Order: sequence, then structure tokens, then C-alpha cells
Amino acid sequence: METESEPYVRLASLRQLHQVMGDMNTARSLADTLQTVADGVVTALNYELACVNLVRPDGDLVVAAFSGNPAAEALITGRVGSRESWERRLSMGEQWGDLVFIPHTEGWVLDDDDVPQWYTEGPAPRFEDEWHPSDRLFAPMYAPGAQGGASSGELIGVLSVDRPRNGRRPGAWGREALQMYAFQAAIAISNARLRANMQRALVRLEREQQALRASEESFRQAFEYAPSGMAIAEMGGDQHGRILRTNDALCRLLGRPASAMRRYSFSDLVHPEDIGTLLRTSAEGGRAELRLGRRDGSYVWVSLRNSVVADAADGPRFLLTHVEDIEERKRRELQLAHRASHDSLTGLPNSAELRSRLSSRLCQRPQTGYPGAHDSHDAAYGHPVYDAGGHGFDFVPGGQDSFDVYDHHVHTIAPEGDHDDGTKGLAVLFCDLDGFKSINDRFGHNAGDAVLIEVARRLSNGVRDGDTVARLGGDEFVILADGLGRADAQDLAVRLRNEIIQPIRAEGRAVRVGASFGIGWAHCGMTADEVLKSADERMYVEKRSRPKQHRRAG
Repeated sequence: METESEPYVRLASLRQLHQVMGDMNTARSLADTLQTVADGVVTALNYELACVNLVRPDGDLVVAAFSGNPAAEALITGRVGSRESWERRLSMGEQWGDLVFIPHTEGWVLDDDDVPQWYTEGPAPRFEDEWHPSDRLFAPMYAPGAQGGASSGELIGVLSVDRPRNGRRPGAWGREALQMYAFQAAIAISNARLRANMQRALVRLEREQQALRASEESFRQAFEYAPSGMAIAEMGGDQHGRILRTNDALCRLLGRPASAMRRYSFSDLVHPEDIGTLLRTSAEGGRAELRLGRRDGSYVWVSLRNSVVADAADGPRFLLTHVEDIEERKRRELQLAHRASHDSLTGLPNSAELRSRLSSRLCQRPQTGYPGAHDSHDAAYGHPVYDAGGHGFDFVPGGQDSFDVYDHHVHTIAPEGDHDDGTKGLAVLFCDLDGFKSINDRFGHNAGDAVLIEVARRLSNGVRDGDTVARLGGDEFVILADGLGRADAQDLAVRLRNEIIQPIRAEGRAVRVGASFGIGWAHCGMTADEVLKSADERMYVEKRSRPKQHRRAG
């Protein structure tokens, strides 16, 4: 490049560049490519020293290759300069296209930064374009971007060059050659990185495939011969959840052949009441207890656990489901729960369950304003939350003295006065049997138990689905009936009394009992015990108001 005006010199230089670029793109590894890039600056561009600073994953730049001086190479190869220092260097000095030239008059400010560099000695320049030992020339290398420009992608490294062999700062042609070389070097480095990543990926894939082949038989045996049910289902797409494979244990549990199981997903087999539980079960390691349908139409309680499995090549994911038969355990749990909340003689909800159901309908804040209105002050209390029909659906933490916010509570209200004003509320009917003690005394407790069982049956048959009939204790029963007006509640009490006074067969004889009803009304601001006490008091008022002979039976 000494005589840039001579075309044959430029042509020779271009031939050298062409050869070096070919060498860069045929290097066998990333390390070889980097060293070829550094050597090409010396052999083809006629600089005495060249250094390749490569961007690391953390953003800093490491000296990855050096050419032209073995002593300097041993001194700085492998050393790291911070990204901050490099960005400072690339933002100062003179911009020669994509090149950055920092003359010795400005370079002194960089002496104390952490970029690895070498120092050369020599006389001061004798003329204007002579190269000074402290001049610095950098050629940033950018990954080819979508627009194909030299600097359209991200920075992947910087070429540092020093001491042109002709002793002069490069002219227009020399600058263009270095800039073009940096652009081609960036392509070669990017390609080398891609090849290295592909080679690593291929090695990893081969190892994974070997491991998969080694474990496939073990997995097959573990799947097929597991003592509990196992299934593999599709995950994602239009066929999400479709069962692809089942083991013998699951087929026996559900009484369905494997060929038939492949026509279903678990959502097809789950009990209708448990579909919400299945949908709420997370696919990522989710678990649930629900009922699955057998071929004979019955259902079995199972514990269902899901886990996600991906193939060795990170392809489609599948759902591995473990199904364990918990029918016996669930039956015992349900029996225990039922015994704890129901009367052992009549099977009706017991006193504790009655109070729980009643309490769930009430908050401790009295209703204000017009019937059914929302109380804006309710939000200051943590109480059960209700839907528009007054049915509890959630519970917000807090108590009487707490100020946790809850939303959309609809108060339980009651008809006002002795006349029917059209208001519908939660009626609480307190029922006490008349003449029951005499049956126990005359015919024994077995007869008394038979009477209680039959009264419980008649009360249950006389109310609507969703109403609660509970045995409070002894010969006392309570009915919770929602959505009734005052006249509706009175009619219900009359109908139930007429059912109860019909003869009852007990211990081979017909006996009769009477019934007294008191009607109370539940509304917010009352406790469950206060509601029951109110209905109990009204029952005794009603009992005393009737002639004694009308209250006795037996």
C-alpha cells in the first residue's frame, strides 16, 4: 500500500485479501477463524500488529487472537476489557466511516482504562500523516443485520491495528480495505460461531439420543408394569388432552380396553361434578382427586397427578398422568365427614352442621337501608361473601374487629311486621314434636327411634331441593328454607304438621305425634344461635296458644 497510486499494487493487495477471506471462511474452528482474522491484517493489509477483541456473553471484550509480535501476544492474549471502556473508545476520536482513529494527541486519556493494549516506541512524527507510536486505529465488527449493512447488527468484536508498514496513516483506499476486511471478518466469525453451536448441539443431541435409547426400554417396562394406572396424553393443539397410551393397570381400573381408551381424553371420562376440578388442575405438575367413569357406568375415585414430558429434541410436549385408585380411602373419608356432620339415627344434618350452614349465610354487620341493599360499610369487615342469590361462594379473611375488604355482599333480609309485604327471606322453622315422650315411656326407645326416623323422612320429603332439614337434638328439628315470604313460611309449617300427624308404624303398632312450629327469620347482624333462639321462642308461643288436647298424640 505504499504506492497507492499504482493500480497493480492495489490489485496485488486485493488478491491477498481474497485469499485471506477464503482462509477465514474455511477455518475448522472458531479459534482458528479468529487467529486467521488477526494474521490476515498483518499479511494482507500490511500492518505490523493486529489484535482481535471478541465480545463475551457478559458484554465485556476479551483478547481472543493476536498477530505480529509474540511477546505482545503472550502479554495480553486472554485479558479482558470492560464494555464501558470500549464504548468510550469507540465514541471518541475521528470517525473514518466505520473505523475509529484516535490520534496520539488524544489517546493519552485512555492510558488508565482497563482495555488491554501494547506500547511501542519510536520518534515523533516528522510530517503530517506519519504514524505516531501512540496512534490507535479500531475497526468494529458487527454481526450482519437484517438490512445487510456493515453496522446493522450487534457488536461482536473490535479489530485493533498498529504500525502500518509504510509508516503513514492509511489513506482512503487503505481505510476502505480495512473496513471491508472487518465486515468480512464479522461474517466469518458469526459463521464460525454458528458452526460451533451446531456442532455442540449435534454432540448434545447424540448424547441425549443415546441416553434416550438406553432408558427407553426401562421406561416402557416401568410404564407398562406399574401397579397403578399410567397414561400419556397430547399437550397443546386441537387434540390437547387426548389419551395416546395407557397401561394395563389403568385399563383394568376403568374396565376399558387400550384401543377404546385412545378415543377419549380425561375430560370425557371425568364425573360431571368434577370437571371443574380437572380444569383447575395445572398441567405443570398438577394433581387432583376426582371420579373417573368405568365402562359399566359406575365411577371410581382416583388421585390424578400430571407431569410434562418433552422429547430429547425439545419437540412436542406430552402429559404423563399417574392414576391411583383411592376409592376405599375416599369412601372412609366421606363416611367420617358425614358422621361428623349428620345425625347417626336419622341421617339428617346435625346441630353443628345446621349452625355452620346458617352462619355461612350471615355477616355480623346489620343490614341498613332498603331491603336487599348493599351496605357500603360492609367492606370494613371480613365476612362470608355471597352471590346475588345470597348463597355463599367465598370467604374473605377477617373477623368482627378486622377491616379487611370484601366485595358484593348481599344481605340476608326478613319480612317486616305481621303481614306479608312481598319480601322474601331465609325462614327458620323450629319444630318440636308433641306427645313424643309418652311414646318413649309406653313403648320404649326403639319405638321412639322409629318415630324420629319417620318424622325425618316426612320432613325431608315435604321441603324443596336445596332446603335444609336438620335434627337439633331429641325430638327437635329445624328447617332452613330460603326465598320464602311470610305466608309461604306459614303454609309450609301447616303442610309439614299435617304430614307429621299422620299415623306412624312403630314396633308393630300405629302411633301418632303432633308438632309445634315456630317461624323465625334470619338476617345479617344476628348470630346463628340468636336466629335459632328466636324461632324456638316463637314455637313455644305457638305451642301454648293451642289447646292442650290438640298438642297430644300417641
